[in-house]
Amino acid sequence: MLKKLFQSFRPPVPGPHHRRTTPEVINKSQHSLQRHQFSRHAVNIVERLQSAGYQAYLVGGCVRDLMLGITPKDFDVATSATPEQVRAEFRNARIIGRRFKLVHVHFGREIIEVATFRAHHSEDDQGDAHRSSHNASGRILRDNVYGTLEEDAQRRDFTINALYYDPVSERILDYANGVHDVRNRLLRLIGDPTHRYQEDPVRMLRAVRFAAKLDFGIEKHTYLPIRGLAPMLREIPPARLFEECLKLFLSGQGAIAFEMLVDLELFEPLFPASAHALDERPTYTHTLISQALNNTDLRVKQGKPVTPAFLFAALLWPALPARVLHLQNQGVPPIPAMNGAAHDLIAEQCARIAIPKRFTLPIREIWDMQERLPRRSGKRADMLLDNPRFRAGYDFLLLRESAGEETDDLGQWWTDYQEANDSERREMIRELGSRDDSAGPRKRKRSGSKRKRSGDEAFE
Repeated sequence: MLKKLFQSFRPPVPGPHHRRTTPEVINKSQHSLQRHQFSRHAVNIVERLQSAGYQAYLVGGCVRDLMLGITPKDFDVATSATPEQVRAEFRNARIIGRRFKLVHVHFGREIIEVATFRAHHSEDDQGDAHRSSHNASGRILRDNVYGTLEEDAQRRDFTINALYYDPVSERILDYANGVHDVRNRLLRLIGDPTHRYQEDPVRMLRAVRFAAKLDFGIEKHTYLPIRGLAPMLREIPPARLFEECLKLFLSGQGAIAFEMLVDLELFEPLFPASAHALDERPTYTHTLISQALNNTDLRVKQGKPVTPAFLFAALLWPALPARVLHLQNQGVPPIPAMNGAAHDLIAEQCARIAIPKRFTLPIREIWDMQERLPRRSGKRADMLLDNPRFRAGYDFLLLRESAGEETDDLGQWWTDYQEANDSERREMIRELGSRDDSAGPRKRKRSGSKRKRSGDEAFE
C-alpha cells in the first residue's frame, strides 16, 4: 500500500513549477457534475454574488469529492468579493479569522464558507502586517492578500483542490490540471513543494490525509521533501495540530495514515514520546496503535460514534509503562506512580498537540483502570464493574493483550466475570484466595465463552 502511495513517479503534467494564466474549461458535456448535487444554499450564494457583479464559484473539496463519487461534508465558495462585501450581501453572514479572514454564511445548521480570492505575497504586502506576514523560516502567519481568480488557483495547495465549478454555466475551470490528477488518482502540490511546505508545514499532514482518505498516490516531487522538512511541524500551534490529528485519525483511514506518518518521519514531531517507544519496542507499539486505529476505522465506516479520548490513550500508552516503572523503582506506590507518570506524559504531549481537558481526563481514567483491574479481591471487582469507566478500561485491557502484552489472562477473567451469575462471581473471587492484591489471577481453565467484542462504550 505504501509503495503505491509513495512511488507515483508519473511525470508532472505540466512541470511542478509551471503556472497557467488561462484555465482549461471543462464544459458540462465533458464532466459528470450536476448543480443539484451541490448544496442549494451554496449554489444560491454563488448566484447572488454573480448577480451583484462579483465572480463566484464552488471550489475545492466539494468539487473534487463529487468527481470521485463521494458525498461532500461541506461546500466552499471562492469569490472576488471581499469579506466586507460578502457580509453586505448576506444578513446571515459573519466574518471570522485573522490569519485567514473568511465569511461564514449561516443557513440554520448548515454553514457555507466563503473566501475571497488570494494572491501570492509581494514585498509591498510584507510591509503590512495586517495583510501578510511570514516568520523567519517562511511560514505564513497571516494571509489576507487578495487577488484574481488565476492567482487564487496558484495559491491553493494541491491540484485536485484547485477546481472551480460554476453552477450557472455548469462549467469547471481548471488552472492546475486538477481534473487530470483526480482521474489518475494522483496527489500533486501546486508550485515548488519545498517552498509550499515552508509556507505552511501542515500541508505535509494534509498530503498524508488526502492520500490515505482518497487512496491516491503521492507524486514524486510532492513527497520527496517531506522527511527533511518534518521538524517544521514543531513550529505549528498545538491547537491547530490537534485539529489536524482528528482529521488524520478519524477519517476512516487512520491506520494507513499512521503508517504514512511513520514512514515520512512525521509521527515524531507529533508524538515524540510514542515515537521513542516505537524505536524501543517496535512490534508491541506498532501493533497496539495499529489495532486501535483499525478498530476506529471500522467504527467510522459503520457510522458509529468515536471519541478521541480512547484513541489518544492508545497512541500515548506505549510511552507510559517505562515511566511508571521508573517511579516505582524510586519507591512510589503503583497507583500514585501511574498518576504521576500519566500527568507528566500528557503535559509533555499537550505542548505538541493541545488535547483538550475534556479528553485528557478520560485518558487518565482509562489508564488508571489498567492499574485497578488486577485488584479484584473482596468487593473490589463489583465496585470496578460499576465504575463508569470500567467498559473503556476493560476494552483497553483487551487492546493491550491483542498487542502481545502479558497480563496473566486478566482480560479473560473479566470477560468471564461479566458473564457469570452472582454465585459464580463469588466463587471466582474465592479462587483468588489470599493472594496479594497486586498479583494477577491464577491460571484458570477457560470457559467455553468467547471474549466480548470491544464495546461501544470505549469509543462513545
